[in-house]
Amino acid sequence: MPDNHNHSHHHGIEAGEAKGSRLLAVIALNFIITAAQTAAGIFAGSLSLISDSLHNFSDGMAVIISYLALRIAGRGNDKRRTFGYKRATILAALVNSSVLAVISVFLFREAYGRFQHPREVDGGLVIWVALVGLAANALGAWLLHGHSKGDINLKASYLHLISDTLSSVGVVIGGILIYFFRVYWVDPLLTVLIALYVLTQSYKIIKQAFAILMQSVPASLDPEAIAAELCSMEEIENVHHVHIWSLDENNVMFEAHVNVCDMLVSETARTLEKIERLLEAHGIRHVTIQFENGCCPGAGVISAGGPGAPACKKPDCGA
Repeated sequence: MPDNHNHSHHHGIEAGEAKGSRLLAVIALNFIITAAQTAAGIFAGSLSLISDSLHNFSDGMAVIISYLALRIAGRGNDKRRTFGYKRATILAALVNSSVLAVISVFLFREAYGRFQHPREVDGGLVIWVALVGLAANALGAWLLHGHSKGDINLKASYLHLISDTLSSVGVVIGGILIYFFRVYWVDPLLTVLIALYVLTQSYKIIKQAFAILMQSVPASLDPEAIAAELCSMEEIENVHHVHIWSLDENNVMFEAHVNVCDMLVSETARTLEKIERLLEAHGIRHVTIQFENGCCPGAGVISAGGPGAPACKKPDCGA
């Protein structure tokens, strides 16, 4: 099947460099915010600012992991890793989201302690430092927003920054209420709401990353329906041993055994082109087909004797 591999590879390198540059900028922002919030938190006696600074520090480390994963994934394939290193970004997303889930549980615990024992802090200083953190986190989230679509690794880093932004909003609101109304319980309440949001989003990414690592069939694809589409081709008798999985969030792989009428090898090449065009319509661009003549006894769509085992579609093949 014709493709523009060289052009796509060149475009992929440029896109990777752009993502890398933005990640480096976000890393710098995170550690600047961390230093400022830690110093201000100690000076103002604000545990919420110190906690937010630790949150920013962990997010900075998470973005470093994302950056390293992006660099590793950009390597080509080799003799030991014939698919390359693309799944490095999936592992990074899984690690980052898991860390974020743990942080959310920690925030629940801290919020419970705050409900039990509210603490007086310098609300004015909290407001100004939190506003600076809010601006920096919002800028970092904006830098990654366009690049996080279709990239689970950057999506995890983007989620970290969104959680930081929401956390900063909560600290600002809490600072205002503390400064003007001495309402100390609002800080743990906002913390609980933020933690719930972060935990929910983390779960979604963990679930997606785990599905890819377990080589699950993408949710949008149905192996039996695709096999039935292939069987609608006149020269195909039967399709079985179908395997569909994702290498990463952008590359879907397909392999199958295909029974065909007795034909020349050159004719199977034309059949393969038709199969590739059909599968490309489903977003599948990496296809491996094993052509056979005659049915495999007990062969199912998924595996031998497995679910959806079809009989030979045209046993006589035009005879």
